[in-house]
Amino acid sequence: MEEKADGRASGTGEGRQSVITLRELFALNHDVILFVYGLVFFVLGLAIALQSRRYSRLELARSLSWLAAFGFAHALHEWGDLFIPLQANYLSPPVVQLLNVLQLLLLAVSFACLFEFGAALLRPFGRARRLRGVSAGLLLAWLFVIFFVLLPFTPDLLTWRHIANALARYCIGFPGGLLAAYGLRQQALKRIAPLNVPHIVNTLRVAGVALGLYAVLAGLIPPPVPFFPGTIVNAQTFQALTQVPPLVFRSLIGLMLTITIIRALEVFDVETARLIEGMEQRQILAGERERLGRELHDGAIQTVYTAGLLVESAQRLAEPGTALAARLDKAMTVLNDAIKDLRHSLGELRADPAHTPLLEALELLAADPRFHSLIDLQLKLELPAARALSPVRADHALAIVNEALSNTMRHARATQVKITAREVDGRLQLTMQDNGTGWPREPKPGYGLRNMRDRARLLGGELDVSGGGKGTTVTLNIPWEDER
Repeated sequence: MEEKADGRASGTGEGRQSVITLRELFALNHDVILFVYGLVFFVLGLAIALQSRRYSRLELARSLSWLAAFGFAHALHEWGDLFIPLQANYLSPPVVQLLNVLQLLLLAVSFACLFEFGAALLRPFGRARRLRGVSAGLLLAWLFVIFFVLLPFTPDLLTWRHIANALARYCIGFPGGLLAAYGLRQQALKRIAPLNVPHIVNTLRVAGVALGLYAVLAGLIPPPVPFFPGTIVNAQTFQALTQVPPLVFRSLIGLMLTITIIRALEVFDVETARLIEGMEQRQILAGERERLGRELHDGAIQTVYTAGLLVESAQRLAEPGTALAARLDKAMTVLNDAIKDLRHSLGELRADPAHTPLLEALELLAADPRFHSLIDLQLKLELPAARALSPVRADHALAIVNEALSNTMRHARATQVKITAREVDGRLQLTMQDNGTGWPREPKPGYGLRNMRDRARLLGGELDVSGGGKGTTVTLNIPWEDER
């Protein structure tokens, strides 16, 4: 019994010795936390760089490059705390000091990028005019102070680095984070909300909250420094109070920011889908206008014209000056007015007040920046200068090109489209070739393809669609003028 009791007591003692405190746990895993922290911000920058759309019409797209730069620079700064000590045993002290200075510069540059991100978000609202160049000015002022004011009078380099770190956080990081949080909220409420995508708006608002929290935890908790407020609130006092280093909280906030921003990038897919949907709706509307025009021309106008011929024949049989002749004259006047109104309506359906010549319209289409974020659109024109289509024929041809391009972007998963216009055997040949998934073996022709073929027939030409597993080629071959 005594041996068992001693054994139990001994085991309990060993168990107690194996327990570590929370502070020791974080100290043992300090390198892992540093790596994860840097990785979170590197993923943020990489996700934005790969998915953001430079040619989007949303102001958010033009601002995100600054957030990506912040992510990359901040990741490299944090990884410096991990890799510089590992290399210190193999490098000379001056080289190590130089690496420490470069790491410090990366911190200030990352905060300046975050500040500029906030200013860029607010610029479309006219609220950032006074902020133009402020981030660069803060960065230059910080450089001047730490190198020309502090460095000559600081007793050791470690203290100098801590003071420079604190000044970067106080003067650039804290205001930059708050500005970015406010700017992201304004963009979400005033630019993204009208798109009727509440889940993206809410995601951006959460990202704004994350930036606000990051501004506090990264901007107001520096290393220990010999001046207020760093003497009271710093990394050491924060960990003594919470038992958790601020690095852990910053990592969690960075993770929340990264996840929300990546999810919010879906707004560019929404924008793209609506762009394609708009193209398709315009094609459907144009097709309906053409159908109504043909029905008016081939149906109603011909019927009224036939009725007019019958009234004219009746007029010849009626005695002049009689009541019947007067009524027939009035009927003829009404029929002529009806034909005039129908022809006017037909002209309205077919009219295009903003008509653009085909070649110019193709060049505008190829230069549209919205398409360049989706596909590489190339245009090759090999047409004689004297050749031109009539406005009506040009509209039909351009509608076929737009329909083919819409189908490519929606279904083909293509990255490149080449549009070629040339004259072949005295006829205009338009070729649209993509590198997508190809034409299915048993295609199910939908409205779009039927509309393209109908337009080709109206133009007196042919439409050919072909392709295997290496892309699809749509070829339109039409005469330059109407065949009479």
